[in-house]
Amino acid sequence: MIRINFYHSLIFFNLCILLSGVEYLREGSFLIISLFLILTIGISHGSLDHIKGKKLLKYFGYKSMSIFYLGYLFIGTATILIWFIFPKLLLILFLITAAFHFGKEDSEFINQKKNFELIYFLKGSLIISSPLFFHKEETIAIFETLNFYISNDLIISKEILFILILLSLVSGIILSFNKSIEAKSLLLMDFLSILILNYFLNPIIAFTVYFCFLHSIRHSISLIREINKNLKKGLPLFIKKALPLTILTILGYVVSISILNNYNEFNETIYRVIFIGLASLTFPHILLEYLIEKNEQ
Repeated sequence: MIRINFYHSLIFFNLCILLSGVEYLREGSFLIISLFLILTIGISHGSLDHIKGKKLLKYFGYKSMSIFYLGYLFIGTATILIWFIFPKLLLILFLITAAFHFGKEDSEFINQKKNFELIYFLKGSLIISSPLFFHKEETIAIFETLNFYISNDLIISKEILFILILLSLVSGIILSFNKSIEAKSLLLMDFLSILILNYFLNPIIAFTVYFCFLHSIRHSISLIREINKNLKKGLPLFIKKALPLTILTILGYVVSISILNNYNEFNETIYRVIFIGLASLTFPHILLEYLIEKNEQ
């Protein structure tokens, strides 16, 4: 598993270097392209949650999948409603949760020690701290489109952000301690790739490239291998299983865009749909992963 992900990280690292040299990617936000990639490659890694939900229901002695779907939809819908009522609280909670989620899923296959929650959070915090460090004004502008107004205070000072970046590097060193050279190289390439993306590209493109081509593909690889150890045989089965929920999610996004676009500017609508939509998918997804993990111990 480490070898497969090593080659994936190597390819991604070279992709980041290639993209960093494309001049016009540094200026435009390419929101439509970002939205398309997130809705296809990005969210597909969570499109097998209904299969995991079926497994979870068995642990609790339930058979009807309607219980899972209702619970999943309830958490997602509640996330959206609470965001509009308490945007600052939800965004902060989402950033903390996302940092842990990214850190855990991107590297758990290397080190599965328990009580590593803080290490995973620090590693994943690079996804939030690096755009603020390199493109502070643009990142804050995105926060403001989400009704989260923040001042240039100590919390996002250069010094604090630099410390978070260093802690992310240290967490990678801890995760790869006593592991193979491939594991160490993999985590270092991932760290450098994210820095390269956020240094050269604007925040939304940097996040899209990371989310789709590192985080999502890495998690999808693990799901494919659960279906079939042979990736070539497992890939078409994965696509077939992931397609229904992916299509439903895309339809939900399209409906949301058509509604919100009546009240906001188009770019603001896209930003809200991307990040609030991801939050509504992330919270039930993480809860599902947590419950399955706890019941499998």
